Amino acid sequence: MSRTVPVVAIVDDEDSVRRALERLLRSAGIDPEVFSSGENFLASLGGRRPDCVVLDLHMPGVTGFDVQARLNASGLRIPVIIITGHDSAESRDRVSALGACAYLRKPVGAKVLLEAIERATEPIH
Repeated sequence: MSRTVPVVAIVDDEDSVRRALERLLRSAGIDPEVFSSGENFLASLGGRRPDCVVLDLHMPGVTGFDVQARLNASGLRIPVIIITGHDSAESRDRVSALGACAYLRKPVGAKVLLEAIERATEPIH
């Protein structure tokens, strides 16, 4: 039985981070979609929906917190993996309350991120 390739959205305002994550995901056989802002990602949800989103917390405009809250309010059940360079207990608590499936600090190790994506995109039996 063939497994479909997961589609993972990468939402980060840092160009170098987006490029690095896009390369990593492609090399792992994952189909990445990249967005430079929370606004752009949310606007894309009228079309194809990703299987998972790797989401930066601290971005100008619509933050990762805002994206998570809007996904929840809309009823979309897209697993969210948070990445942040500004770790705090308050942030961890807040994203956990919003339902993030993982919280990872930058720089994120490739193995750790890929394992988090694998867990987030596993079919529920």
